[in-house]
Amino acid sequence: MSSELKKIIDAAGRILLGKQEVIKLSIACLLARGHLLIEDLPGVGKTTLAHTLAHMLGLHYQRIQFTSDLLPSDIIGVSIYERSEQRFQFHHGPVFAQLVLADEINRATPKAQSALLEAMEERQVTTDGVTHGLPEPFFVIATQNPAHQVGTFPLPESQLDRFLMRIRIGYPEREAERELLGGENRRQMLNRMPAVIDNQRLTAYQQRVSQIHVADALIDYCQDILSFSRTWPDYRHGLSPRAGLAILQGARAWAMIEGRNMVLPEDLQAILPATIGHRLQPAGDSGEPQGDSLVMNLISSVPIP
Repeated sequence: MSSELKKIIDAAGRILLGKQEVIKLSIACLLARGHLLIEDLPGVGKTTLAHTLAHMLGLHYQRIQFTSDLLPSDIIGVSIYERSEQRFQFHHGPVFAQLVLADEINRATPKAQSALLEAMEERQVTTDGVTHGLPEPFFVIATQNPAHQVGTFPLPESQLDRFLMRIRIGYPEREAERELLGGENRRQMLNRMPAVIDNQRLTAYQQRVSQIHVADALIDYCQDILSFSRTWPDYRHGLSPRAGLAILQGARAWAMIEGRNMVLPEDLQAILPATIGHRLQPAGDSGEPQGDSLVMNLISSVPIP
């Protein structure tokens, strides 16, 4: 593992206790130039994880609290007429940041949720016929509460597909929770910790991800996974080509974190639950993603070449 990447993981692990696997997946998602969806109960550290990554990576950070009355202009920005200049001047919204935390994204209406679609896919926003580029790197971390909680609007499939990974943090182990309860406030601790790398180093790592070698046999394995999902009757619909690209890019990033310049089958399997769990739905279901058992069934059913 790169010494810098190890420092980031270790430093973040001192803030988010006992969640090294979650931290590694989050960093892999960022290195793969994807976006991350964190679905879990309130109070388990979703916002803390986003704040920690922004701090450790030296990224300009903005938090958008999604509520039922949020408007697209509250996210993108708005053009205001400047009388002194006799023209409209565009005022950037909070989406113009390197790491954007869309907090409780499923508490906003679909209209507000859709304001992030162009930003996440094209890394730009268009308003009043003018296109504005977003900063690089650009990384969206969205958090959402479980769909059964009051006041939530399920994310449409088109928006779910924009997230390269979906993860859950879960409750801490007893020992980690004891350290958290009896220790220093994690936010205060984080504020004293320096950034590990800067924007240039992060961009260089992102560029290196695409250079990680994927053998033809691994591409065949990825295609077998896609084909299985499209033909097996337990799935409502199969995985798209975009999902295949997400699998390979996530596996490349995981291999680089592990210190290798080529992807192994275990790299691909390590990121599969986070990469395709939100894209698979059981046949005959109401449409709410329930990816865990479906992913395990897929992994056990498709042989490694």
